[in-house]
Amino acid sequence: MGNSYEDECRRSLAEEQVRSLAGTNDWEHVDRDRVHRDWDALYREITVCLNDGALPGEQKVQELVRRHFDIACRFYTPSREAYVGMALFYAEDEGMRAFHDSYHAGLVEFLGAAIRVFADQGTGFAPGTGSGAAARSGDTGR
Repeated sequence: MGNSYEDECRRSLAEEQVRSLAGTNDWEHVDRDRVHRDWDALYREITVCLNDGALPGEQKVQELVRRHFDIACRFYTPSREAYVGMALFYAEDEGMRAFHDSYHAGLVEFLGAAIRVFADQGTGFAPGTGSGAAARSGDTGR
């Protein structure tokens, strides 16, 4: 994955979140306590996979990533690029890295790799904000 693609993913995440936050009164529709409980349970399951030596592309791991994506969609449906941007954010933001790595020292890298596989193979994404998105600028997902 080249730097320009990663930069596009970071931009997509930032732009899509700003639009979503503005359109939903800072995500007031989201039950944040429930989201945190669901992510906690999910990260514990992913940790088991890590400890068992699972690979990011394995079906079981991809099913867990689908659940991660579905939880993220409670806020808004990210584009493929924004979802990869989320994985980059987890790795690059000190607080997010510390939070995720509190479950397992390798969770950020593992989840990031699994999200990339999911993004390459997955469906159900909102239209991207990158190249060609100007024509879809009114399309904001959920």
